[in-house]
Amino acid sequence: MAQDPVKVDPGHYNVEVENDKVRVLRVKYGPHEKSIMHGHPSGVGICLTDHIGRFTFPNGRTEERRMKAGKAFWLPAEEHLPENIGDAPLELILVELKAKPAGAAKARRAKPAVRGKAKSAKGKAAKGKRARRR
Repeated sequence: MAQDPVKVDPGHYNVEVENDKVRVLRVKYGPHEKSIMHGHPSGVGICLTDHIGRFTFPNGRTEERRMKAGKAFWLPAEEHLPENIGDAPLELILVELKAKPAGAAKARRAKPAVRGKAKSAKGKAAKGKRARRR
């Protein structure tokens, strides 16, 4: 299991809001600051500053990501080691989605409404047989 960034790197990650559905993090890195390997569940990010980051993944692969202030983006669950490789501070809000609670009730499908008093052919046949028996 990936490490929680709030626990392993509280200097860069602060919890703004948390409930049973989401955890909202404020993420701040100074110029050229680096974190340690950690993970996030799927979520949505909102950039507060223009920035460029380098992400190193557990397999050693790296990826640069350039973001503009005001941009929202989807972040699939991943484990990474981020670094602000720009000369300006990096700040974003990350809304981590939590899994459905165990035992959550599934949405029930409503039965289609029956309109009018139409009867099936089988129902008409059965009624006809009863009428003949009388």
